[in-house]
Amino acid sequence: MVSMASSAPATACIARLAADRRVHQAFQWMHLHEQKIMQWQAEMVAIAAPPFGEQARAEWLRERFRELELEDPHIDEAGNAIGTRRGTDPGSQRALISAHIDTVFPAGTPVEPTLRGSRLTGPGACDNGAGVAAMLALAAAIRHASLETAQDVIFIGNVGEEGEGDLRGMRHIYRNGGEGIAAHLVLDGAGDQTAVTHALGSQRWLVTVRGPGGHAWTDAGRPNPIVILSRAIQRFSEVALPETPRTTVNVGTIQGGTAINAIPEQAMARFDLRSTEREQLIRLEVELHRAVEDAVLAANRGQRSEAKDVRSTIEKIGDRPAGRLTGDSALMDLLRAVDRHLTIRTEPRIASTDANIPLSLGVPAVSLGAGGEGGGIHTHAEWYDGRGRESALRRILLLLLALAGG
Repeated sequence: MVSMASSAPATACIARLAADRRVHQAFQWMHLHEQKIMQWQAEMVAIAAPPFGEQARAEWLRERFRELELEDPHIDEAGNAIGTRRGTDPGSQRALISAHIDTVFPAGTPVEPTLRGSRLTGPGACDNGAGVAAMLALAAAIRHASLETAQDVIFIGNVGEEGEGDLRGMRHIYRNGGEGIAAHLVLDGAGDQTAVTHALGSQRWLVTVRGPGGHAWTDAGRPNPIVILSRAIQRFSEVALPETPRTTVNVGTIQGGTAINAIPEQAMARFDLRSTEREQLIRLEVELHRAVEDAVLAANRGQRSEAKDVRSTIEKIGDRPAGRLTGDSALMDLLRAVDRHLTIRTEPRIASTDANIPLSLGVPAVSLGAGGEGGGIHTHAEWYDGRGRESALRRILLLLLALAGG
């Protein structure tokens, strides 16, 4: 990766790439093949990819990698589809470009996308149909123009970005060879004027309270897990949260019981804790345990011996680490230089994406939109419009080439 103390070398690097005839050939391919790019997008979106059920989509993507002559197209142990474009310096580090292939929609969700002109409608059309289609467009344009880089460029369609997938695909990548990664570009959703440079940390917890249960009349007075869990939620909701660093808590689901006239045997709730700083997440974890334990102790206190078996479990079901790309990093210098060249004004943002993993490990990474416009994200009416996609594709290509030594 280019090392620099100021923006001048980055500007010179981007100017050199932008003047390269082969780069213009790649730009031309992307300009002339919007219909092909949208066809890829529609084909992929038509393949269901629920959480932990991405295999069919990964197989489809592996075949596209093979058609684009990426080396060693395969699916790894985690289910990620991977292909490689070899660099001219086999001893150098690697640059990664990735887009997640999973969706938030559960198995059995009808997936019948419709394409009218430049507008694709259907679950996952934008998130992340746009990112995967852009990644394929870049691989195709690089191949068409015979562009070379010093570093290997690894193309990844990864699993597990959404919900309780807990970034498992990206975690696997960095557990198996992460030490050789120089930089990482994540493509996620639409747009071309934002860059996620600050990874929002989060922890997700499943809290379960269990009791003896019983009949609402004959066993009246036995501890009720729903009531006990509600008391824990109430106490936890009173924990003070700082404005800086921004920190949030949410109870996303609560469930329990079998009938209106039965004392439940268990109740469960899922908690989502988020902060830009790891220390706040540690503090909230302690407060959550305290709130639950105190509610259970209070419920058992004073009960008859046969009813003193209220118990709880607190299980971590998600852990997304925080991290950030410093403003003076080489990657940020190059991104600003690209945006100046293309007259784009980048707005840094905070979000939880696949970039959380590399950023938390100190690997320069950024999550970028793949162009066009989208809306209705995570709904059945999700849509993507490919008009304007070309600007983002140029932006990503120039940045990728600069990072990989093009």
